[in-house]
Amino acid sequence: MKNENIYDVIIIGGSYAGLSAAMSLGRASMRTLIIDAGKPCNRQTPYSHNFITHDGTPPAEISQLARNQVLKYDTISFQEDMAVSGRKIETGFEITTEKGRVYNSSKLVIASGMKDLMPEIKGFKDCWGISVIHCPYCHGYEYKGSKTGLFMNGEKAIEHALFINHWAGELTLFTNGTPDLPEEGIQKLKENNIAIVDTEITELVHHDGKLQHLQLADGQTVELEALYAALPMEQQSTIPEMLSCNFSEGGHIEVNDFKQTSVTGVFAAGDNSSPMRSVANAVAAGNVAGAFISKEIIAERYSK
Repeated sequence: MKNENIYDVIIIGGSYAGLSAAMSLGRASMRTLIIDAGKPCNRQTPYSHNFITHDGTPPAEISQLARNQVLKYDTISFQEDMAVSGRKIETGFEITTEKGRVYNSSKLVIASGMKDLMPEIKGFKDCWGISVIHCPYCHGYEYKGSKTGLFMNGEKAIEHALFINHWAGELTLFTNGTPDLPEEGIQKLKENNIAIVDTEITELVHHDGKLQHLQLADGQTVELEALYAALPMEQQSTIPEMLSCNFSEGGHIEVNDFKQTSVTGVFAAGDNSSPMRSVANAVAAGNVAGAFISKEIIAERYSK
């Protein structure tokens, strides 16, 4: 009789990348456990876009449908919990959860995503994923031609502003303080009628997450329908660091084309290992990880 807490694969994170990996593993009859805390980064986003067959579908509906389909495979299990620690053991990996459960596996998939580090501005979190957005391919079409802002500072803000301007009807760059912009970049923005506002933002005034205007520290207001924000991020899970995975300069887990990390037996898929932050990319990455892991496990069994 098999130990109920020992699996071929443990997947940390049961959103798009994790569920996609689980489907590949389920179809290879790999005993797999998905551990998910139920707090995806896009939980406030009303509709998912740029994902064929699901364009305009609420993200929660996509996740629920995926989970229902994945759990039809009899080797897949799901635990609503949070994986809080992980360590390498002789047989693979040991994962401990917030509820005190301990699970072992020979392979590990980290699909826990990234955490957005939001500024302490009133209303910002309430609008995140609704009218404060990060990706024009995910949300830009719905706001094309509208009064749009970009919340960003530094040299990269110039490139971002010129890019976002393709979708915007009227674009303003908000540096939220003293601009740190190259002089030639400022000139490019002026040539393209992109305004710069350096006054600090005190509040995003909204209705149910739909932006109405920005309140500035000097008392002025700026009417906006959408605000793009390039926010700093960090890993949602500390387990990759505990396992000594390598990270890129941007803080993503380094992986190869098969989603293998620098640690043998550990794979990563989704936002935590790619700057291409989208549902479609997460699903594709999970599919690759799951298929390669099952191939690796089968090869190891035949080599014994």
